[in-house]
Amino acid sequence: MPRRLFPAAFVVALSVIPAAAAWSSESDEESESPFELHVGGYGDLQFAFHDFGPNQNRDGGSQRDSRLVFDDARFVLKLEGEMPADIEFEAEVEFEHGGTGVTQEVEYEEFGEFETQVEKGGEVLLEELYIEKTFAERYSVAVGRFYVAVGLLSQYFLPTEYLASTRSEAETTVIPAVWPELGAQLELRPTDALEVRLQVVNGLDSTGFSSQRWVALGHQRRFEVVRATDLAGVLRVDVEPAEDVVIGASAYYGGTSRNRPKADLVPSCDAAGSGESTAPCGYVSAPVLIVDAHARLELGPVRASALALWGHLENAEAISSRNDRLSNALGVYRTPVADQALALSAEVGVDVAPTLGLRDRRRLDVYGRFDHYDTMFGTRDGLFDNPRFERTVVTTGLGYTLADAFFAKLDIAHRWFGSGSLSPENTVRLSTGFVY
Repeated sequence: MPRRLFPAAFVVALSVIPAAAAWSSESDEESESPFELHVGGYGDLQFAFHDFGPNQNRDGGSQRDSRLVFDDARFVLKLEGEMPADIEFEAEVEFEHGGTGVTQEVEYEEFGEFETQVEKGGEVLLEELYIEKTFAERYSVAVGRFYVAVGLLSQYFLPTEYLASTRSEAETTVIPAVWPELGAQLELRPTDALEVRLQVVNGLDSTGFSSQRWVALGHQRRFEVVRATDLAGVLRVDVEPAEDVVIGASAYYGGTSRNRPKADLVPSCDAAGSGESTAPCGYVSAPVLIVDAHARLELGPVRASALALWGHLENAEAISSRNDRLSNALGVYRTPVADQALALSAEVGVDVAPTLGLRDRRRLDVYGRFDHYDTMFGTRDGLFDNPRFERTVVTTGLGYTLADAFFAKLDIAHRWFGSGSLSPENTVRLSTGFVY
């Protein structure tokens, strides 16, 4: 700008700023968000002593050891917004373990290799992000990222909603733990005692399937976008026959072949023009079916829950064969996946606070939990049924809760395997935290 024009421009700018500020203030008032916001969440700290080494893959199981492990397990921030038109949104961000977050991309310019990029310090996960519209107070439609309606943890995942210091080992091993996906949901509440949920979500990625975790690591978190060429359907029905008593069942069915990073789970063929299509003869069909029955109750001083979950994977042999040749850069186990998996879990606790004279919304639960799971429950001919993946865990402990907001739990867990030749394992764990 020429020097002789600068003073005039400066004066004009000074005269415009107050008017612009006034307009901005009026605009802010007019555009004030119509949502009524609510903030919540929880924090969970874990301190554990293990009497076994970290390598469970030895012939005789883990070696004897004495290890202390401290973990800022998770901090969750939840934001809910409500509008008068019965429109709501919910967002939930989870900070886990203070680790390092990474993403992966397929770099086809580098011969289709997988490239890993560190993008943030600390693992930050967007667990939920959806918009929901309610009709007549009994029906609602949601679109976005929400929890898949399978198992107990999709409903009761707060640390004050389960008794032991950690979530069920059986449920969190066989399927993704507190499992969010993208899609659409229809929730029906025809009566006060009946709730039905129908969901259509993106399917799993079969490159993550393995002997140790079955389909749990097929949950898509490695890449920046979620592949949804194969979708999944979910149906859940919950009945409340009495107050604070819930009995229900759920089913999940969805494809997994076309959600892989590359179109590599395809049959061999001599189709003409094969160079013009990524899969000229189609894909190997590999749907997964998961069904569960569950129950939860709170009657006076007694709290209890139970889960039985079974899963079946079609063409598990083809997936195992292809996964064995995956790139190391993908960061998956590359071990054979079984055709079937099983998870059983139950816990019960009794509040002894009134007996000890503790009142004012205090609970002191003496509890026990039983977990049994086998990620190689059903194996095909030629696949070794490895007993190290059949595990039983018995946990007993004491949990203190104040106003459903502060908690502290101390328990001991004993784990043994499907073969007596594998060493059993013991863990003493203290957890504490808050719900707000």
